[in-house]
Amino acid sequence: MRFVAALVLIVLSCAGCHPKRSERSSQTVAAYEIAVPTAGARAKLLSILRQAAKAAGGHLDASSDEELAELGRDMPQAKMTVHAAVWRGSTDEETWAVIMDQSDHLGRVWLMFLRGEDEAAATRFRNSAMANVRANWKPLSLPVIENRSIPLSRDMIRTPDGYRLNPSAASRYAAK
Repeated sequence: MRFVAALVLIVLSCAGCHPKRSERSSQTVAAYEIAVPTAGARAKLLSILRQAAKAAGGHLDASSDEELAELGRDMPQAKMTVHAAVWRGSTDEETWAVIMDQSDHLGRVWLMFLRGEDEAAATRFRNSAMANVRANWKPLSLPVIENRSIPLSRDMIRTPDGYRLNPSAASRYAAK
């Protein structure tokens, strides 16, 4: 539980570390599910994303297996096998991507790409990363609601190329 409290404090304290970014730069522009059921497959995915980030002038930070195991013990509903982010620059100027699974889709990692302040750089990273991901896996597209969020697993229907929002859940995601 100390780990979770420390994590919350770090996130809250870092919220003021950067200049205010536009809401637009934080919008999710594309999202995919990638089946990586083993530690080796997860490591390969993170390596591919790390290389693409470095080539585009960014870097990848990932939680360790030990950190994720502790989080899962402290909060079972927060269990994950991978949690990482790709950042522009060496000092986390902006987030380009978030990589994670969750307790309801362990081993099915969601890779979410953000618009970014420097849209051209974020797009170059996204295109490079996805070319390498597609060379190794068949990613499934995830619906992005209002450029912000991905529906919960239980609110999506599988299609041949990915997922779509279940019409019976659409009202929960309607803009208010």
